[in-house]
Amino acid sequence: MNYLISSVLAAAGGVADPTLALFGATIACGIIIVGAGLGIALIGSKAVDSIARQPEAGGRIFISMIIAAALIEGVTFFALLICFLSVFWLRGAL
Repeated sequence: MNYLISSVLAAAGGVADPTLALFGATIACGIIIVGAGLGIALIGSKAVDSIARQPEAGGRIFISMIIAAALIEGVTFFALLICFLSVFWLRGAL
């Protein structure tokens, strides 16, 4: 746990108060989550557009859309996990 705190302090540039580092990590994770939401929305809209143009390829397009959305959700899950760790676990350790 001390390694994690020291890495947050190192990321903050050696600042004695790590709250700015925690704030930055939380903001960065929030941006990742918003970006993932926009990415999934873009995948969905393009898939519906593609199915409207070529209805016979709808099954393959749908499967590709689900796989891509699942990969984006995996990255979003890790960003959310980092956000929770930085806010709750490190905050309690300080």
